[in-house]
Amino acid sequence: MDNAAPRALEIFAQAELPTQFGDFRIVAFCRGAQRIDDVALVRGNVENASNVPTRLHSECLTGDVFHSLRCDCRQQLEAAQRHFAELPQAIILYMRQEGRGIGLANKVAAYRLQEQGYDTVDANVHLGFDDDLRSYDLAAAMIQALKVQSIDLYTNNPRKIEGLEQCGIRVVGREPIIIEPNAYNDRYLRTKQTRSGHLLNFKEA
Repeated sequence: MDNAAPRALEIFAQAELPTQFGDFRIVAFCRGAQRIDDVALVRGNVENASNVPTRLHSECLTGDVFHSLRCDCRQQLEAAQRHFAELPQAIILYMRQEGRGIGLANKVAAYRLQEQGYDTVDANVHLGFDDDLRSYDLAAAMIQALKVQSIDLYTNNPRKIEGLEQCGIRVVGREPIIIEPNAYNDRYLRTKQTRSGHLLNFKEA
């Protein structure tokens, strides 16, 4: 996990984004002439605000778009949108870090290994990757570009708190987003709990 110092970003463009859950503003960023594809969904005026409810969400094409039951990604994203739409201020950072950073093609290969008996951690390792390759410097730079003073992070993953804090973001609290397992993602979620340190309250099977 690479947590280098945050790179300076500027807001490139923003537009209103009405959703089925409520109204947000979508914000795109740039670094000089380089345009960044990671975006923020912003609720209200967050400039110079403290304790802003924030969800750091990693892209999951299979879950977010195709409604896969193998993970809880879409349910977590929608839960955050639904809750944040009721708040005066909130941020969802949508990060292009598919498959915990291994990319979509490798994620499909990891799925195949899981069908052969590997859990989600061992599948990544078998493909030659660490369990989690995500970095948090870009997310931190996005928060700084929005001029947010501190955040209340909605996450089950303590690595996200550690990663953002190492990049200079003040995380003042954590709120869980708990999605009950289904028959397809039960092992995946329990592996995140037992091997990746996610703060889930599931009882042992």
